[in-house]
Amino acid sequence: MAQVPKSVQNLIEAFERLPGIGPKTAQRLTYYLLHAPKEEAEILAKAAVEMREKTVICEICFNIGETNHCQICSDPSRDQSVITIVEDPLDVLALEKAQYKGLYHVLHGVIAPLENIGPDEIHIKELLPRLKDEKVKEIILATNPTMEGEATAMYIQRIISPLGIKITRIARGLPVGSDLEYADETTLSRALEGRKEY
Repeated sequence: MAQVPKSVQNLIEAFERLPGIGPKTAQRLTYYLLHAPKEEAEILAKAAVEMREKTVICEICFNIGETNHCQICSDPSRDQSVITIVEDPLDVLALEKAQYKGLYHVLHGVIAPLENIGPDEIHIKELLPRLKDEKVKEIILATNPTMEGEATAMYIQRIISPLGIKITRIARGLPVGSDLEYADETTLSRALEGRKEY
């Protein structure tokens, strides 16, 4: 077997650690960068470092942004009476494409007992103070339609119910077992429009 230079092997292994990147894709990306102009590799490296240095987690909704309050939480034109609860920031991007105009709460995961992830390991308890001022009239549960997503939605519904806030669940326009981030805008729009009381 041909010996691969250590620097090339290191980049292949770095790409393989990324989600959704298998060995073949990691090799293709590495060899692409090897033959691309040096500036292209520098742009990629600079963008990755800059992203890590300049992004922070929003103190209100836990989405990603460049300031302590993300663009969505800072936007007074957003509907302050509706908060959609999602699993991760990619779900926010997906719902924004579907023209959603309310606020978000990003959990950064789901309750997954088999992986020792309970309610305290994700951002559920931080949601409750946002519901105290009576501005919020509806919570939309938009966790993925997986067993863990459903369990998380049920847990949140149970702790919010006593507050008397309307709780809805996005409609089943999404295939069971899929992720929000991979759904198209039409499917997401229909799922939001067809939501039902939970």
